[in-house]
Amino acid sequence: MIYLVAGARPNFMKIAPVVKKLDKAGLLYKIIHTGQHYDADMSGSFFRDLDLPVPHIYLGVGSGTHAQQTGKVMMAFEEICFESKPSLVIVVGDVNSTVACALVSAKLGIPVAHVEAGLRSFDRSMPEEINRLLTDQIADLLFTTCEDADGNLRHEGIPDDKIYFVGNVMIDTLYNHLKMAEESEILKRLGFEEDGRVKDYALLTLHRPSNVDEQIKLENLLNVLNQVHQNIPVLFPAHPRTMKQIKKFDLIHLVRYIEDISSERSWVSGKNILMVPPLGYIDFLSLMSKAKLVLTDSGGIQEETTILGIPCLTLRENTERPITLREGTNRLVGSDPELILEETSRILGDRASEKKMPKYWDGKAAERIVDVLIGYLKK
Repeated sequence: MIYLVAGARPNFMKIAPVVKKLDKAGLLYKIIHTGQHYDADMSGSFFRDLDLPVPHIYLGVGSGTHAQQTGKVMMAFEEICFESKPSLVIVVGDVNSTVACALVSAKLGIPVAHVEAGLRSFDRSMPEEINRLLTDQIADLLFTTCEDADGNLRHEGIPDDKIYFVGNVMIDTLYNHLKMAEESEILKRLGFEEDGRVKDYALLTLHRPSNVDEQIKLENLLNVLNQVHQNIPVLFPAHPRTMKQIKKFDLIHLVRYIEDISSERSWVSGKNILMVPPLGYIDFLSLMSKAKLVLTDSGGIQEETTILGIPCLTLRENTERPITLREGTNRLVGSDPELILEETSRILGDRASEKKMPKYWDGKAAERIVDVLIGYLKK
């Protein structure tokens, strides 16, 4: 029996293609949903959109500090491992659930496979970087998205026989759902599509603590993004945590928050960026695939925009996905207002450079992963 751990929104996109290939191979598995993201729009809708089965086990840990959340996941996951010890635990990404379940497994002598291993920002102030480093040190199988990640792991002393360059499961999911995204009505409901014609817009995501936990930093970012909005409408599906911070810091006047987008109506015009509640995967993919540009602090979106050929401006000082800078459509702009406006202007002037597709980002990563798992479990 394989345990497949998902805790936060990006995890669901990463496990979806693996689940389908496990089914095809006839391997028994259970999906363990830790409940790190417990909002329906951040969790439940993703299982529906991605056609994932209902999780076999739901730990329901909820929110808390990093220590609280990690500790809750460890205690709950250890208990289910005592009840029925799996033959292998698969963890994905770099969230607290990832490192928590990896630690429990390693201490119980259960082999750990880490999907999306070896990514490094080299910034240890990022909680995700600590999670990546620790998980990779105790994993038995390390599945990487790019050759940079292989090099990082070797530099950290991981032996070659544990490293498998398989490609990017996020891209598997993207390819599997592009057709559904084409059929989404989200652009019509927001008034960005009329008579089959899509109006230009920029898509924004913002959730990292470095951007949203300090009032001055968040206020400055919203101000410069409102300047971008003067040149192209900015659409902002807000992470619940970001929405909470905007309200906490009394910055709601810097956005137009539309709570109900269920009806077809034009929300395009207005002074400030348009903030809407979190969207399901299909609706969000539809928005991303048709955007003129994307502004984000998300790692996965840097990868997805690369495959979609959509210019991406990353609102961070570093990235654990440098391949998206070299071979993708990504550009680091940090929180520098001048650089953000300069790069936005370059893109709107149709001066965005074309890039090539990274190796193995071909929609077959999950297939490669399951092939390795079959060989490993036969030993």
